[in-house]
Amino acid sequence: NLNGTVNLLDAAVANGVGKFLFASSSSVYGNNPKTPFAESDNVDHPISPYAATKKAGELICHSYHHLYKLPITCLRFFTVFGPRQRPDLAINKFLRMVGSGQAIPVFGDGSTSRDYTFVGDIVEGIRKSLANCNSYHIYNLGGDSPVTLAQLIATVEKVVGKEAIIDRQPMQPGDVNVTWADLSKSRKELDYAPQTSLEAGMAKQWEWFKQQG
Repeated sequence: NLNGTVNLLDAAVANGVGKFLFASSSSVYGNNPKTPFAESDNVDHPISPYAATKKAGELICHSYHHLYKLPITCLRFFTVFGPRQRPDLAINKFLRMVGSGQAIPVFGDGSTSRDYTFVGDIVEGIRKSLANCNSYHIYNLGGDSPVTLAQLIATVEKVVGKEAIIDRQPMQPGDVNVTWADLSKSRKELDYAPQTSLEAGMAKQWEWFKQQG
């Protein structure tokens, strides 16, 4: 994450790029006890190396903006899902495994929650961020509707039309308990407004998955 970000920033400065967007992550908030997460919250305590690199990326972006006056916007994505999602990520994996009758690994008691965000809403947020990229900004892009792991599995069952087989596993140390985007700033400054519910987006992802054969 870090080397790639620096290489792209150097290339942007060398080639006179007018705007730069950095794909950050909700993971920078760590186990923040305050919800929903606002851009002004303290993000100095990441609980995974991935989160630490995203926080570092935001700081590097700030330094390039300061030194070279490059307009940069950092977008903190919240659990993106939808067609073409990576096969190792939860919703893609759950759809595939429930559909084929395999047991799905469930870490913890199912009470952890995530602010799932459909990829189409993320794309719209990116488009609006480009239009507003004139200084150094940080914005949350989320769905504003946290869903527990148990609720996620129930939605998978509904979309696929099969009951899930659960393989209970202990909670992983790098996992956070909850993610939830405060969208006040992105709504006000970007006119960002997510439109797609978890079930509607998952149905689109399931249809795409079946078309892949």
